[in-house]
Amino acid sequence: MKIENTKYINIFLLQDNKRRLLATKNLTPGKSFFNERLFEINNEEYRELNPSRSKLAAAIAKKISFIPLKSGSSVLYLGASHGYTPSFVSDIIGINGVVFCLDFSARVVRDLYFVCEQRKNMSPILADANKPETYNDRITQVEIIYQDVAQRNQVEILFKNLNFLKDKGYVIIAIKARSIDVTKNPRNIFNDVEKKLSERLKIIDKKELDPFERDHMLIVCQKKQ
Repeated sequence: MKIENTKYINIFLLQDNKRRLLATKNLTPGKSFFNERLFEINNEEYRELNPSRSKLAAAIAKKISFIPLKSGSSVLYLGASHGYTPSFVSDIIGINGVVFCLDFSARVVRDLYFVCEQRKNMSPILADANKPETYNDRITQVEIIYQDVAQRNQVEILFKNLNFLKDKGYVIIAIKARSIDVTKNPRNIFNDVEKKLSERLKIIDKKELDPFERDHMLIVCQKKQ
C-alpha cells in the first residue's frame, strides 16, 4: 500500500489497486479504540479515518478547501461523544497540541475518558455546551472550536463559546438540519445558519456531507476582528 500527503496537514491518503483511504498517523501505536483498521507503512502506523463515521472525514472526502487543524493546535471540541473524531483530531495536532473534549452525557464521557487516558493531548469534560460558565475554569483559550452538537440552537451554543476562541481563531461546525427543524428544507436551514454565522464569523468554506451524512453540512469559519 502506498501513502500520499493530502493538502490537509497530517491527513494522508492510503491507496493500493483497490482502495483509497483517508488516514492519520497513530499517536498510540498498536491501539485501536473504535475497531478502525490499522496499517503499517514505512515503519509508521496509520489509522483509517472513515467518512461514514466522521463528519470531518466526510468534508475532506467532499474536498472542502481548508481544515485549520495542524501540529500543536489547541482545540475545544463541543459534542465529543465517545471520542471517534476527537481521537483523529488528537492524531493531527500531535503531542504538542491539546483537545478539550466536552460532552453532557455521563455515559459517553465514561467511554471518552478511557480514550483520553491513553492519549495525553485529550482532556475529557462532562458539561453542557449551552452553559460555558460551568467549565470556564477548566479550559484555556484555544485556536480552534470544533462543534458537533445536534441541537436546535446550534449557532447560539457556538456563540456562547466564542469567548474561548483566540483572535483570528477558527471554527469548524457541523450542522444537522433535522435537529433544527424537521419541517423545513435542509437547504433553507443551511442558508439561515450561514446568515447567523456571518454576523460574527467569516465563512471560509462549506460542504454538504451527502451521501456520508444525510442533511448535514460542515462549515469552516474564522473569527472576525
